[in-house]
Amino acid sequence: MKRLFLIFLILAALVLIPFAIFGKRIEEMMSLENTVELMKNQGRWAWAAGIGLLVIDLLLPILGTVVMSALGLIYGPIIGGILASLGSIGAGLLAYGLCRSAGRDIAVRIAGKDGIEEGERIFSGEAGGWMIALSRWMPVLPEVMACMAGLTRMPLPRFVIALACGSVPLGFTFASIGAAGTERPVMTLVLSACLPPIIWLILRPVFFRKNPAKRP
Repeated sequence: MKRLFLIFLILAALVLIPFAIFGKRIEEMMSLENTVELMKNQGRWAWAAGIGLLVIDLLLPILGTVVMSALGLIYGPIIGGILASLGSIGAGLLAYGLCRSAGRDIAVRIAGKDGIEEGERIFSGEAGGWMIALSRWMPVLPEVMACMAGLTRMPLPRFVIALACGSVPLGFTFASIGAAGTERPVMTLVLSACLPPIIWLILRPVFFRKNPAKRP
């Protein structure tokens, strides 16, 4: 478990390093107004620019919530929410896919066979779904948890559903805030934090009804 935690720390460091280097500059550049202008400059492809910015959040210190708010301001709470959700889901799938394609051997070298087997047990069970769903509204953790899910080969259908449980409420919440012309009221954190576990509670029986032994 200690070596599995080492992977977590390494992934967290890889996410935080770009923020440490470029974060302040990016934050100054990516105000809501500047982000809206950047996207509108793409004309009919503004929606694609917004989704693209959210997807590359894995690699660059993009302020994802600002992009989601900008999508809501441009397209309204419904279309903007759909686009924001797709971007967040795309970022999670990219992280999962890259780390899963890296191969189990690399993960074993870092965490050891026992560590990876423990990670596989956690992410293949119910706990993995909770971690993915809840991590989407927290800083740094979305990318790290998606990468961990890929390295430990979490079943793709379960990962996608858990990812959507966290990403959709987040996307619609910030798109609605952008459409309303406000930035970060307290309701944002409340809604984003409360909806993912409720949705996952509703959907989780689908994955464990046939094989309850997998619950850790």
